[in-house]
Amino acid sequence: MPITVPKDYTASDLEPEHRLWYFREDVGINLHHWHWHLVYPFDGSDAVVRKDRRGELFYYMHQQIVARYNFERFSNNLPRVQRLNNFREPIAEAYFPKMDSLVASRAWPARPSNTRITDMNRELDQIRFDVNDLERWTDRFVEACHQGFVMNTNGQRVTLDERTGIDTLGNIMESSQLSINRPLYGDLHNMGHVFISYSHDPDNRHLESFGVMGDSATAMRDPVFYRWHAYIDDLFQEHKQRLPQYTTQQLDYSGIRVTGVEVQPKQGPVNTLQTFWQQSDVDLSRGLDFNPRGSVLARFTHLQHSNFEYRINITNNTGAQAMGTCRIFMAPRNDERGTPMFFRDQRQMMTEMDKFTVSLNPGNNLMRRNSTDSTVTIPFERTFRNLDRNRPTAGSQNEAEFNFCGCGWPQHMLVPKGLPGTGLPVDLFVMVSNYQDDRIDQDLAGKCNDAASFCGVRDRKYPDRRSMGYPFDRLPRTGVDSLQQFLTPNMATTQITIVHTDR
Repeated sequence: MPITVPKDYTASDLEPEHRLWYFREDVGINLHHWHWHLVYPFDGSDAVVRKDRRGELFYYMHQQIVARYNFERFSNNLPRVQRLNNFREPIAEAYFPKMDSLVASRAWPARPSNTRITDMNRELDQIRFDVNDLERWTDRFVEACHQGFVMNTNGQRVTLDERTGIDTLGNIMESSQLSINRPLYGDLHNMGHVFISYSHDPDNRHLESFGVMGDSATAMRDPVFYRWHAYIDDLFQEHKQRLPQYTTQQLDYSGIRVTGVEVQPKQGPVNTLQTFWQQSDVDLSRGLDFNPRGSVLARFTHLQHSNFEYRINITNNTGAQAMGTCRIFMAPRNDERGTPMFFRDQRQMMTEMDKFTVSLNPGNNLMRRNSTDSTVTIPFERTFRNLDRNRPTAGSQNEAEFNFCGCGWPQHMLVPKGLPGTGLPVDLFVMVSNYQDDRIDQDLAGKCNDAASFCGVRDRKYPDRRSMGYPFDRLPRTGVDSLQQFLTPNMATTQITIVHTDR
C-alpha cells in the first residue's frame, strides 16, 4: 500500500505563497535542480568542472526557472516574484518544510516569517562571513557589467564580449575554480544560499543545521529561492542589457517564412492546452536508512497536461533544400493587472518549450512535432527511475552516461497550470533560424541528448552556437514595444489558452 503524501502538508491557504505548492514541492522539479548541480558541480577536478559554456548554462537554466515560476504565479492570480535585493530587510516569507533529513535523521529546520540575514560565525562548520561580503561582491559584479570587463588575478582586463562574457560572469556568480578572480569577485550565489539557510541560527548557538536553501536537492521548495534567483538574474541582465540589440539581419532567415502555427491537443479544441492533477507512485526504498522487505511507495499529486502537437507551416522560397533550427517559446500575454505586457517585460518571461532541426523542401512545408519530444524535458519514467536497476559497471563509460541521464525538466511540468474557466491567455512564438549560423560540428552519439536545452550534452559542446535564450536574451531594437513589432518573416506567433481543471 502506498503512503499518500497530502497536497497541503507544508501550509494552508492562509499563506498565499502556498498556492505554488505543486511547483515548489514537485519531486521531479527538485530532482532536476539537484541533478543539474551534480552534472555541473562548482568543485572537483578540472575535467569534471570545466564543461563547455558552464557559466552561461548556469545563468540560463536558472533564468528559465524564474520565468516559469512567474508563469505559475500568473496561473494563481499572484504578481511576479519580488527580488531579494536588500540583504538588510527581513525575509517576509516563512517556510516550514515538514521533512526529515535522511542524512542527519533530524528534521529540516524552519524559517519563520520576517527572519533576517545576519553575519555568520559558525566555528564548527568553518563558516565566517559578514553580510557586507554579499554587498561588496554584488557591487563588484555590477561594476564589471557596467564597465564591460573583469579583472583577472594578474590585474589584467578581460573583456565581457557578446560571445563569452555571460559565460565568464556565470562562472563568477556561481564561484568555482573557473572563476576568473575568486578573491576579488567572491562567491555571491552560493553564499547567498548559505546565509539564508543559516538565518535561523547564524552562530550555531542552538546547534541547528542548515535549512532547505543549503541543499540543491531541496532548495527549490522554499519561496525565497525564487526571490534570490530573481535577484541573481537581475544582475546578469545588467550585462545582457549592455550588449548590442539584435538587428533584423541577425534575426531573419532570408527566403524562409513561417506562415502559420497552431497547437492541437489530443482531445479538445485547437490552440487550447488542458492541465489537471495526476497521482503517481514513486519508490522511496533507496532513500531509507533501514532495509525494507520490498518497495516503499509514496503516492504524490502533481500537475499534468494533455499531450499535444505543434503544427507549423513554413515556406521555403530559396529554391533549394534548406536547414533550419525551429525554436518554440511561450509567455503570458497579459501582466498581473490583466493588461497586455510590454515586450521588454514579456521577453524575460519567454519559457523555452522546444528546439529542433528542420529540413525544408522548396515550397510549402508542414512540420509536426509532438510535445513529448521536447528538448527541455525528460520522460516521467527517467525522472523517477530506479538507480540500482540495470546500473552499468562502476567507473565505466556507460555508468557516466547513465548518471547524466537524469538531468532534464520533468515532462509533466512542461506546461504551466493555467487558469480555470476561460483559461490563461498565452502567446506562443515559433522561429526558424539559419542552421548554418546555429550548427556545432560534433558527434552526438550516445543516449540522453534529449534535454540539451537546460542540460547540454555530456562531454560535448552545447549543441547550439547561438546565445542561450536567443532571440529573447537581449533588449529589443529601437521602436519594438510589442511581440508583433519584434517579428521578422521567419517568425510567427499565435494566441493560445491554458485551461486548468481542478480535478
